[in-house]
Amino acid sequence: MARPKKDDAPDLTARVDLTAGAIERLTCPAGKQQAFMRDTEAPALRVRVTAAGAKSFVFESKLNRETIRRTIGDVKTWSIEKARIEARRLAVVLDNKQDPREIERQEQAAKAAAKAAAAAHAVTVGEAWKVYVDERSPKWGTLHIKDHERLARAGGEAAKRGTRGRGVTIAGPLHPLLGLALRDLSAQVIDAWAAREAQTRPTAARLAWRLLKAFLGWCAEQPEYAPVLPSTNPAKTKKAREALGPAKAKNDSLLKTQLPVWFAAVRNIGNPTVAAYLQTLLLTGARPGEVLEMRWEDLNTQWKGLTIRDKVEGERVIPLTPYVSQLLAALPRRSEWVFASASTPPDKPHQPISKPHKPHETACKVAGIDGLTLHGLRRSFKSLSEWLEVPAGVVAQIQGHKPSATAEKHYTVRPLDLLAVHHERIEAWILEQAGVQFDAQAEPGKLRVVAGGAA
Repeated sequence: MARPKKDDAPDLTARVDLTAGAIERLTCPAGKQQAFMRDTEAPALRVRVTAAGAKSFVFESKLNRETIRRTIGDVKTWSIEKARIEARRLAVVLDNKQDPREIERQEQAAKAAAKAAAAAHAVTVGEAWKVYVDERSPKWGTLHIKDHERLARAGGEAAKRGTRGRGVTIAGPLHPLLGLALRDLSAQVIDAWAAREAQTRPTAARLAWRLLKAFLGWCAEQPEYAPVLPSTNPAKTKKAREALGPAKAKNDSLLKTQLPVWFAAVRNIGNPTVAAYLQTLLLTGARPGEVLEMRWEDLNTQWKGLTIRDKVEGERVIPLTPYVSQLLAALPRRSEWVFASASTPPDKPHQPISKPHKPHETACKVAGIDGLTLHGLRRSFKSLSEWLEVPAGVVAQIQGHKPSATAEKHYTVRPLDLLAVHHERIEAWILEQAGVQFDAQAEPGKLRVVAGGAA
């Protein structure tokens, strides 16, 4: 048989002693997408050539009657000898009944896991907190979102009040934790934080602690954060719970006998918007923040309805009672907000007034009433309605409380006009006990009130 010429293409039907020349002469037969040239020294080594002329070293063998093929590398970057060594190594792996492709997948997965663990090791509480809030916010109500913002804010911004004499806003209880690495947020760290915050602001700290527990529970479910967290939620400790203490039940509420002096003191507040806000708060039984968020578009004077943005249900519609209707109609329309602030920077739109804790405290001192908070006015609405034996479900629906009985949840439907019957009765009784008389038929915005028997 004649010897092949040096420039002839290698015979792909037989094994070939791989040389640089043989590889250079290798071509893909016409009509095929790829072809293989087998090595004589390393039986599992091949050189693959494609129709486009690309050439690479390939390992090929069988495992459980299945052909195993794995690319080793390009012939331009791998020498023949190194390719043979790699082919022999893979053959040993195959002899041990292991699939080199699976081993490679496992190695890649291990590298990816190590990379993710390194990233989680470096992430801070603040970085994870931002991701958490962004992801969960669409499922939260407005007030819940504001709680997360308020309790984690940095503080240090110029403010006129509520700063304990510092002149700047105070950092939220959660802010000291945000700069820590997530891996360092241990039970001991949280216990020390809880004990420290409980000394100055236990109520805010208790809420912050509840938000922190939920946040860490979410982190434990995320593959990128779970590796650096302990198996149990580090915020759920007995020490933290004891340091913050239980929330004390509040019982501040207006008594029937205190109504005349309270109304008289509140109506003498120099700011009409604040005075109207406090009276509306008492007569609607709404939450302080819900009343502040009222917009003019929420008042339906035709159907006598008032839309409240509810933290539980999203929004609820309650009756727009006669006294409250005239009270609000008398306010100036400075912006979209019903209780808009009178003073605001020229380059900024009017915003709702801040919660008037101080004016209310001053009015209560004048009236000789101790410890009555803004939320106590909401509590007062419920307590005072007991004098009229109004159905509990009616009061709960007006105040935005969740139904507590099966009949209320599934069988009782109260339209606005039915609520109005009870709500107007409550308002009229409170005003009667306060000695407040007004003309329900008066033109809106011209409310005439007689308190304590004096015009």
